[in-house]
Amino acid sequence: MARDRLKVLSAMIDQGVIPVFYHPDVEVCSKVIQACANGGAKCIEFTNRGDFAAHVFLEVTRHFAKADPSVIMGVGSIVDAPTAGIYIANGANFVVGPMTNAEVARLCNRRGIAYSPGCGSATEISEAQELGVEIVKVFPGGSVGGPEFVKNVLGPMPWTKIMPTGGVEATEESLKAWFGAGIVACGIGSNLITKALLDAQDYDGIETRVRETVQLIRKIKGN
Repeated sequence: MARDRLKVLSAMIDQGVIPVFYHPDVEVCSKVIQACANGGAKCIEFTNRGDFAAHVFLEVTRHFAKADPSVIMGVGSIVDAPTAGIYIANGANFVVGPMTNAEVARLCNRRGIAYSPGCGSATEISEAQELGVEIVKVFPGGSVGGPEFVKNVLGPMPWTKIMPTGGVEATEESLKAWFGAGIVACGIGSNLITKALLDAQDYDGIETRVRETVQLIRKIKGN
């Protein structure tokens, strides 16, 4: 399941939205992720937040290795290199964190894995770039200044590729503001895969919502 880092980064940018999701049940995870992939979002950020989450991740990646190898599994909420190593061994093709950790960056570079650490200032973004980060995660996006923060960073640092998470909604108004500011992609969790859809086990509804969001982003980018 190992993939070329540049292809993973290109896929993230192409689909525009990275669904951010965790559930303790392997079957539920598999159905949600398949729905996202069917909707055009094949890069998925599985968050490392529940008990034995790495075991769930392993079973899910094993499932998609056979069921749908086009799915690109990544892991989020990674704060240290040992945890990143576990997920990479279990099939993670990109690693996302709430903050920058130099050891995680070195590990990912050594293994050719894309790393998107959370940054909240121009200095933090620059430090992440020095560590080889191609797409920086602005986190929490809504709290550090929103789309205006992105514009202010890209002024003096136009080479920067930004992916905010937190504060991005799956609405035309929100997505226009963020992509209009210059982001290349965004991470969306419960605003995309809603509690109502999960509770109803409405996987077709999740697929439709993801497809509409991907298409909306492409339309915004096209304009």
